[in-house]
Amino acid sequence: MTINFKERANFIWSIADLLRGDYKQSEYGRVILPLTVLRRLDCVLDPTKAKVLDALPKVKKFSPTAAEEVLKRKAKLSFYNKSKFDFQRLAADPNDIAANLRNYLNGFSRNARTILEHFNFIEHIERLDKSNLLYKIVKRFAEIDLHPDKVKNIEMGYIFEELIRKFAEISNETAGEHFTPREVIRLMVNVLFLNDKDVLTKKGIVKTIYDPACGTGGMLSTAEEYLLELNPDADLRVFGQEINPETYAVCNSDILIKGQNADQIKFGNSFTQDGLKDEKFDYMLSNPPFGVEWKKVEAEIRKEHDKLGFTGRFGAGLPRISDGSFLFLQHMISKMRSANGGARLGIVFNGSPLFSGGAGSGESEIRRWIIENDMLEAIIALPNQLFYNTGIATYIWIVTNRKEKKRKGKIQLINAASFFQKMSRSLGNKRNEIGDKHIAEITRIYGNFKKGEFCKIFDNNYFGYTRVTVERPLKLNFMAIPERIARLENESVFKNLAKSKKKGNKALTENETGEKYQKLIKDALGSLNAKKIYKNREKFIDDLKSAFEKNGDNVKSPIIKMIIKALSERDETADVCLDAKGNSEPDSEQRDYENVPLQDDIEKYFKREVLPHVPDAWMDRSKDKVGYEINFTKEFYKYKPLRSLEEIRKDILALEKETEGLLEEVLHG
Repeated sequence: MTINFKERANFIWSIADLLRGDYKQSEYGRVILPLTVLRRLDCVLDPTKAKVLDALPKVKKFSPTAAEEVLKRKAKLSFYNKSKFDFQRLAADPNDIAANLRNYLNGFSRNARTILEHFNFIEHIERLDKSNLLYKIVKRFAEIDLHPDKVKNIEMGYIFEELIRKFAEISNETAGEHFTPREVIRLMVNVLFLNDKDVLTKKGIVKTIYDPACGTGGMLSTAEEYLLELNPDADLRVFGQEINPETYAVCNSDILIKGQNADQIKFGNSFTQDGLKDEKFDYMLSNPPFGVEWKKVEAEIRKEHDKLGFTGRFGAGLPRISDGSFLFLQHMISKMRSANGGARLGIVFNGSPLFSGGAGSGESEIRRWIIENDMLEAIIALPNQLFYNTGIATYIWIVTNRKEKKRKGKIQLINAASFFQKMSRSLGNKRNEIGDKHIAEITRIYGNFKKGEFCKIFDNNYFGYTRVTVERPLKLNFMAIPERIARLENESVFKNLAKSKKKGNKALTENETGEKYQKLIKDALGSLNAKKIYKNREKFIDDLKSAFEKNGDNVKSPIIKMIIKALSERDETADVCLDAKGNSEPDSEQRDYENVPLQDDIEKYFKREVLPHVPDAWMDRSKDKVGYEINFTKEFYKYKPLRSLEEIRKDILALEKETEGLLEEVLHG
């Protein structure tokens, strides 16, 4: 299959060379992709095309709806083409190729025509014809047989994805956001279906699967293929939504050819144009774009979050604008079937959703909601350099509302980062692949649910913590020395006095100005003993008020605060500053936070981990926040001892020996 797939993809890719000079490279896909879809549809329709044409005179008297049904039956498919043209006839006559091709396009049934319209190919027909390219390209496409007997659906999916990757590559676009390597999908499907084999092998079983960012439909196709291997009598009904018009059209054409209901694949943004709003599903799979911001749809999402809360899709929280990954997951959770056995979903994330955002943040609150509701079943760390558009670490999250008894209250982490083989040739950033033996081993580890080198199992609350605010007492000394008095010039309260019409709470007289009041403050401070270091704030305030009273002023609170800020410095030997109730006032600059595991007693933790280092500290429990994060790397960290000095010395000597000859060559050569 691999050879055929590559041969056919390369043949179609070679047709794009005809466009060179008349089209920019970034435009090649707008011609080649729709024609590839058309040729595929053409090959599928070929065996029954004559029967459809024979039936045309008979259905003229029928209503449009009735005529459509008759022609679909004649085509033995959910679509048809009633034009006298097909690719062979188009390739046989170079005259009027543009008009003939339009006639052929208009001959498709309504459902197929709707799909093809998303390519906007009709606008390229005249342009290609004027460049004398249309006939040449159609003729070349007529040379390749894309009938499902020759090119299976899975292989056709590979061809489409390879073409999209190549076109995106030459256009500097992110091709990989449209599809996922098949071996990753296969692994996800294995894990999702593993514990349901007894159910899925029942005769006549009907299940549904959904992908909210379905791209070319690779995940849906692989899931369907797997289930049919398990049970040829099974009926897996596929649903999806895609925002990119071209990949949507590719996906929908594949669905149409396989006899699935094309109306179940929707076009548009899943967040703001949810085409399957009232649907619930048995299974879900998705590989949403990594780290994509959601600013364009922020208003609609925030409105739903604020107005509907948990009755909507985003009640648990909103992630940062720069990464909408958790929006996809919440959207999918909202579509979980609750009755008839519940639902299971798999989603591909980068590392960010594991730990981004501290306690109380949107990300942490989403993690908290998922984990505290016992929905997170497993996370599988995948090898690096596995995807076409990124080499970074990726993870599969398995989320469900129907955990097995042994998994209830538990989360399984599987480190499969080393389960890969090198590819013979890189594809974009994809240099590694997961082989069949790796898929089998990862699936076995998941299914066994036993702790080991590559598997860790934890209680849900292991990943939770309480963020405790740790305070230290404020200790200040005060001096009325010129350097500190000069700091008043930088205080906004002092600056604003120059514009004020009041002195404290009294209106200024005609002979007074704001500038004169500033001088009065400085004079009052200047009357204090400049050599005296105050280590008690209350004593300093008393002396300060006395100095103002001598000038006939009753200093007010804002002025006192301003002076304290300007004339103070932190001093560990000073007395603790007390608030109005006589309690220690916290020092905001020394404020710290401790993340105390939920499995730990906070008071005991504080006595054990904090007080030995800062005996005067206390906790402000009114500011407690609960957070959740999953430090995957920490759980699988293996200590590597440092190399011995002797080993390092030998390496240095060896390097010196190597460079001796080079140095001689430079100096004397």
